[in-house]
Amino acid sequence: METSELLRQGQELITTFGVKIIAAIAILVVGRWVAKSLTNVVRRVMDRADVDEILKRFVGNLIYVALLVFVVLAAINQLGVQTTSFIAVIGAAGLAIGLALQGSLSNFASGILIIIFRPYKVGDYIEAGGTAGTVEEVQVFTTVLKSPGNQAIFVPNTQIMSGTITNYSTKPQRRVNLSASVGYNDDLDKVKQVLTDILAKDERVLEEPAPTIAIMELADSSINFVVRPWVKSADYWPLYFDLNERIKKRFDEEGISIPFPQRDVHVYEHKS
Repeated sequence: METSELLRQGQELITTFGVKIIAAIAILVVGRWVAKSLTNVVRRVMDRADVDEILKRFVGNLIYVALLVFVVLAAINQLGVQTTSFIAVIGAAGLAIGLALQGSLSNFASGILIIIFRPYKVGDYIEAGGTAGTVEEVQVFTTVLKSPGNQAIFVPNTQIMSGTITNYSTKPQRRVNLSASVGYNDDLDKVKQVLTDILAKDERVLEEPAPTIAIMELADSSINFVVRPWVKSADYWPLYFDLNERIKKRFDEEGISIPFPQRDVHVYEHKS
């Protein structure tokens, strides 16, 4: 009798909790889908309002995380756990968690500052946090950059906001900084004319501001020229690479030398 009673109670317990567990799982699955759907709706609304891409992604991530927390609490409540006491426990542990996650909270606050002050936007090429790359997304705790080699770089927001941010995409024009070394025996006027001609034949070089071609240094083994044309920001690297090649080939054609480092050695003979 006792055995059958235990079996009956066990079956009732399994049935009761089985239904609750299935319901909790259903809440998690459906809730996650609803959270994604609502987040997408918010993003579409911001798309229509022409909101900045960084703000759209940041707000979208924030809403999604908040909805997931609500879904998890609803699933826990379905299992019979009193969420009010659960929330109280979370609140009591909040201080300790906050102290343990000072870095994460700081990253979150820095992410808010990035959204407010907008030192860069999605698609900008920046140098910040000890690295450089194209901005892909500002997340809750990190900024995602794509390196020139197509690697994803996750930089903590605090590391970005606490240092210098160089945005190479903000201005429509950039100055290319090149140097060209020639020998002391070369005709300086001819060198200037050749460099001027190289820049004049490239349509990407802007007329205003005018390029700068000048002697930068009388070095030990060479005379060093600076070649500084202005270009559209998108043309910076293509022109940079092309000019280096063209200068070398043109110098070879014109008989202009590019000297190697040299050192004069004087030998003195002492008669004993």
